[in-house]
Amino acid sequence: MTKTFLEPFTERLLRAGPQLAGYSWPWAGRLWRERLELDDNLSIWADQTPPAPMRAPLRGGVTADLAIIGGGFTGTSTAYAVSRRWPERRVVLLEAATLGNGASGRNGGLMLNRVNGCETVDAETAAQIDRLTRAGIDALCARIARHALPVDHRRDGTVTVYTSTERAEAAHAAVEADNRIGIPTRFLNSAELRRQLAVEQGCGAVLDPGTGQINGLQLVRAMAPLLEAQGVQIYEGTPVVNVQEGQPVVLTTPQGEVRADSIVLATNGYTGALGYFRDALFPLHSHVLATAALTVEQRQQLGWHGLAGFADDLDRISYASMTDGGHLVFGGGSNQAYSYLFNNRTRYPGGTSARAQASLQETLRRHFPGGAELPIVRRWVGTLGMTFDRRPLIGVRGERRNIYYALGYSGHGVTLANLAGEILCDLYAGDDCRWRGLPFVQGRYTRIPPEPLRWAGYQLVTRLTGRSPRLHQPSGGSAQIKKW
Repeated sequence: MTKTFLEPFTERLLRAGPQLAGYSWPWAGRLWRERLELDDNLSIWADQTPPAPMRAPLRGGVTADLAIIGGGFTGTSTAYAVSRRWPERRVVLLEAATLGNGASGRNGGLMLNRVNGCETVDAETAAQIDRLTRAGIDALCARIARHALPVDHRRDGTVTVYTSTERAEAAHAAVEADNRIGIPTRFLNSAELRRQLAVEQGCGAVLDPGTGQINGLQLVRAMAPLLEAQGVQIYEGTPVVNVQEGQPVVLTTPQGEVRADSIVLATNGYTGALGYFRDALFPLHSHVLATAALTVEQRQQLGWHGLAGFADDLDRISYASMTDGGHLVFGGGSNQAYSYLFNNRTRYPGGTSARAQASLQETLRRHFPGGAELPIVRRWVGTLGMTFDRRPLIGVRGERRNIYYALGYSGHGVTLANLAGEILCDLYAGDDCRWRGLPFVQGRYTRIPPEPLRWAGYQLVTRLTGRSPRLHQPSGGSAQIKKW
């Protein structure tokens, strides 16, 4: 089949997804039940984070003004914001495993601006989103400094590398348009790029100043004592097995129960196991590797000088960050580097895949031929929460408007999930003026078909096109937020 045939065929297939979802969810949603699956964090970030004693699980019953489900970036940032604004309120945080065990402690470490799924918004909204995400990174770094949190991070910028002359020229024009509306990106021609990052086939790049890299597991773990000092009760090893909406909301755990006036779903790719957003999210497993700490000479051989990280412009995006300690963290770049498991499974068998890891090393060699012999010390998988159009979902729902949520970050969660704490805190206060009109706050979403259509569609589209299934524009299948 030729490319000209494949493109309209796969687009029609993707457009059919929301319609299939409308027909099939009423029966398939009952047939294919999801269950929570957890595994250990094997990332380089875990190696660099001091071990902490696990907090006791919840036993018995407690009451709360606000109960937060999930102990990653979203959960801890929300607990921080709410407990600072209302120190008298009872805030409970429930983590199924240990703090930071999910995507917050397993990602590629990049703190990025902008929001996935919002590439086609108007100029005014684009500028607003850029300002908000830059302010979000500022606020995160200020929080680390204010409380002297022991968190490794850097902010010397990241680049998006363009691998063809045509795309580089288009990116240059986009930078000029960005600059006219106050977005401070900068275009690097191929020679300028090589002086900072000697990536092969780099025809140009867009430098985004103020972006950076962070050890997310250190951040979440360092936040815990601060939250407890602000009165937040934290329970680890406490999965929520049932949510009964009402006033109060009743959360059932294996050994206890929480009765809360309001709750926050801060579970991203794991949210479907709670019965929420099953038609909006699918967990995508991103395979990642990390090298040993590189010497100055090894970094010079790579041609890596003074940048926190980069991503390329290909459909199956590859990305990398460099820690202050010299570990190169690398992920993506091929179909094999990303996996979807039937029925939204959130635990990847074996911790990662030999085929995926071999593909990662091949992509790394393609970008950096001098990196072929770099020693690999860690290989792992992180579970992303993806939406059909890559647009995140943040808002409040429920008959009593007491179910808050922030999820579906689609690869940009380091910045946005930490900013989500501020957004949810304002929504909880009943004041959305700072966020009104943003396409990812209190928005609609395009429905994804249930199993077995979901798995079959993912496999078909990725094999035909080499791309992850993505519907670029909302269609008639958009749905109001509901529990499935």
